[in-house]
Amino acid sequence: MSELFSVKGKVVLVTGGSRGIGLMIARGFVEAGAKVYISSRKKQVCDEVARELSELGNCISVPADLSSEAGVEQLAGEIAGRESSLHVLVNNAGANWGAPFADYPASAFDKLFALNVKAVFLLTRELVPLLEQAARPGDPARVINVGSADGVRPPALEVYAYGASKAALHHLTRHLARKLARQLITVNAVAPGPFESKMMEATLEKLREQVIAAVPLRRIGEPEDMAGIAIYLASRAGAYVTGTVISVDGGMATCG
Repeated sequence: MSELFSVKGKVVLVTGGSRGIGLMIARGFVEAGAKVYISSRKKQVCDEVARELSELGNCISVPADLSSEAGVEQLAGEIAGRESSLHVLVNNAGANWGAPFADYPASAFDKLFALNVKAVFLLTRELVPLLEQAARPGDPARVINVGSADGVRPPALEVYAYGASKAALHHLTRHLARKLARQLITVNAVAPGPFESKMMEATLEKLREQVIAAVPLRRIGEPEDMAGIAIYLASRAGAYVTGTVISVDGGMATCG
């Protein structure tokens, strides 16, 4: 059974892997024996986190700014220059923007759709050749997109562009899954609820008890919850799963 959930020796790229949910996923893969590349916009932070994770296993820093097409191409080129194949791509890099309805800026939609949707499409497309090289019958290559519970049901907070961009990402996941299935590449999304992340920090500081009360399981997500779902999807156990959006939210989206 341990082999069924093994990711040992797999090559993994986690974007936005230096903090929050990306770091939870990256740490899980490192501890499980994968070779993990983490990317984030700030080089110093990315390098620092990679050094820390290297104490647990194999982790390499590849800083990149995915808000531009040039940044996407740079990251894909870095990975292609180091690896002949890529088993798992975790598209986690993203941004949020909250503001009152009357003041919500048009620029928020431009920024969030560019990073949360367009960059995911472009990076996946750039890395398909490496993913194909890793794919095997019965053990396809994997793309895991990090969506959000806010893309499954209307957000409680005023994050209009964020929720819309994550809903778009969930649909893009299904579209890419259909396109890439014949190339033995699965594409799935996870839709996290509340976790102890930088994005949720301010909300949890002010409204922790209310947030917990809205979760049927009555707790904030733990790092192992995110690592576990990612490892499942990347292992032999998840080989026959594609085109899904898996809620990891303590039941908020489906029975809240």
